[in-house]
Formats: sequence, structure tokens, C-alpha cells
Amino acid sequence: MTASVRAAYAGFAAFGALWGVWGALLPSVREQAGLSHGQLGTALLFIGAGALPAMLLTGPAVDRWEHRVTALLQVALGGTGVVVAVTGHGFVSLCVGLGLLGAVSGAADVANNAAAASAEQASGHPVIARAHGVFSASVVVTSLIGGALRGVDAAVAVPFLLATAAGGAAGLITLAATRTFAAAGVRGLQPAPRPRTRRRPLSTLRLLPLLVAGGLVALAFAVENAHQSWSAVYLGDVLSAGPAVAAAGPAVFAGVVALARFAVATLTHRHALAVLIAGALTAALGTAVVAAAANVAIALTGLGLAAAGTAVLQPTVLGLVARRVDETARGRATAVVTTVAYLGFLAGPVYVGQWAGAVGLPGAMLAVAAVAVVLALLTWPAVRLITRTPAAEVEPVGRR
Repeated sequence: MTASVRAAYAGFAAFGALWGVWGALLPSVREQAGLSHGQLGTALLFIGAGALPAMLLTGPAVDRWEHRVTALLQVALGGTGVVVAVTGHGFVSLCVGLGLLGAVSGAADVANNAAAASAEQASGHPVIARAHGVFSASVVVTSLIGGALRGVDAAVAVPFLLATAAGGAAGLITLAATRTFAAAGVRGLQPAPRPRTRRRPLSTLRLLPLLVAGGLVALAFAVENAHQSWSAVYLGDVLSAGPAVAAAGPAVFAGVVALARFAVATLTHRHALAVLIAGALTAALGTAVVAAAANVAIALTGLGLAAAGTAVLQPTVLGLVARRVDETARGRATAVVTTVAYLGFLAGPVYVGQWAGAVGLPGAMLAVAAVAVVLALLTWPAVRLITRTPAAEVEPVGRR
């Protein structure tokens, strides 16, 4: 395993550690801040408000300062969680902290994906898919650790210190990889010399394929986060599962996502179109099974199918983009795709809530299945556009 690949995996492990701990500690954060459910919902919007502008700004920063920016963000990631835990003792302070958390995590998301794309191009291996698998596995493990620490009444900041340690280790690994390649006379994380190029402004990026790629991932994220956010509620409210069983919904979903990403990583690299269509249809089928489930066991089976389908979608699309973007524009291209995709991540739970209010949760699940079907129908023309249109051009020095 090369230094760049290790750095990519470490970055996603640290990213997953933060959000695994966050998921387990969210009830404690709410109790500490003394918020109602409605106030918490409002406060959580500040994560998105902080993330979106930071994601757009990170791309040019990565292109200019390379993956030193990635290392810095990885170190800051876990520490930001500690800041939220320590200062979040009221509505206003929690909102401010969550805005900061959103900004740092959104920036780290862009930087980590750019680093994984660089490593994939350098190694020729499906690093993006495997890195996202590492993320999902880290979420599962750290959420269990966070839940255990919450069960013994540990201070809210303690689990976030573990995420801080993971971020610090990832930052050191990424910085070491960057220095190693720089010492060999190589730009960033690329393992082979490249001709000198002149940086060109953002306007030279061909935005259409990047926006289309981001749109595909946004649909995938809408399905994925709909399940991740609502599965426990669905099991409890619709199927009368107890709290412990209902909590198994998100854990099952995240666990299957991790396994699926590792299992089909090679296929996502070689047969992207088939993987995307099959993944979207599998997600639709699994979601329909959840909607029709008569008991918890059937619902968990449907969740597993939906997780397996959605797991492959984002890494596959990012891999398609990675193979068609010059290294000097990688940060900006990644920022465009991930920012558009993040809109789907934010919209998914809201979409379920609106449909649930109109037709009930089973009907809302059918509406989510419809999104997955739309994704399957759009995949072929979208992939055709992405693969036939260069996302960015970089003009060699001396050409006019």
C-alpha cells in the first residue's frame, strides 16, 4: 500500500470517527444544551449552513496548497467536535458550534475526496470506493464506542477526544505522504512526474459534467440519508419495535454500506454504468420492501438491500469524475461535485418528513423508492455525458 493510499484511508477513518461519535452522542448534546426536539432540529440546520460555503472554498485551497490543506483539516476535525461538546450549553452557543463543525467537516469532506481521487489515479486501484467503506466501518465502530461511553455517563467531550486523536493521526499520515512525494520531486500525492502546467481560473472548468455528477450523487444521498435518519423512527412508530431494536436500523444500514463498498470496490472501477444502475434498482427494491414490511425482520432485510444499493453509488460517480480531471483542478472539481451532492444529503430527511405528513411513513418510503428509480433511469444519459465531456482542461506552459 502506497503512502497516498494510506493517507486516503486514514482521512476517511477520522471522518467516520467524528460522525460515528456524533450520532451516538447527539441525545447527550441535546440534553446538555437543554433543547426541545424542535430547537435541536433548527440547530442542526447550522451544520449545512456552515458546510456549503466551506466546501466551495476548499477546492481552490487544495489546488493551490495541495494536500497540506487536507492534513490541517483532518487535525482540526475531531477538535471541532470537542469545541461543540464543551461550549454547547444553550441554543445560541450550540448553533455557533454546529456552524463551525459543519464548516470544518464540509471542508474535510472535499479535501478527503480529492486526496482519495489523487491516490486512485496514482495507484490504479479503486481507492475511492474502499475509502468510503473505511468511513462507514469507522462510523459503526465509533458509534458503538460512543454509545458505550454514554452508557457509563462519561462526559460528552470524552468520546470526541477519541475522534480528535484519530484526526491527529490522519493528519500526520497525510502530511508524511505529501512530504515523501514532494521530496521525490512529485506534485502533491502523484507518484509520477508531470509536465509543468499553468493554473487556470475556475471558469475553465467544464461545469456541466460536474453538476450532472453531483446531481446523481445528490439523488443517491437523498435515498441514503432518508434511511439513515428515519429507519429507527420507522421501526419504532410503524412496526412498534422497542428502543433497542429500533436503534438497530441505522447500525444495520451503516454496517451493510461498509461491507458492500469493500465487496464491490473493483467492480465500481471497471463497470461503473452497470454498478450504478444495479445499485439504484437494488436501493429501490429494498426501500419498497421496507414500505411493505409486516414485521421488523422483513424491514431490516429491506434496509440491508437499500444499504447495499446506495453504498456503491457515490464512490462510483466520484471515481468516474476522478479519472477525467487534471490534478491541478482536482480540488475545484471535487468541491463542485460534493457541494451539489450535499444538497441531496440535506434534502433526503426533509423529503421523507413531508411525504410522511401527507401519506404516512410507509407511503414516504415508497416516495424514496421512486427517487431511486428516477436515479436508475437518469444514470445512462448522465454517465454518457460525464465520460464524453472533459471536466477540466489545463493548458501546458508556453501554449497560447
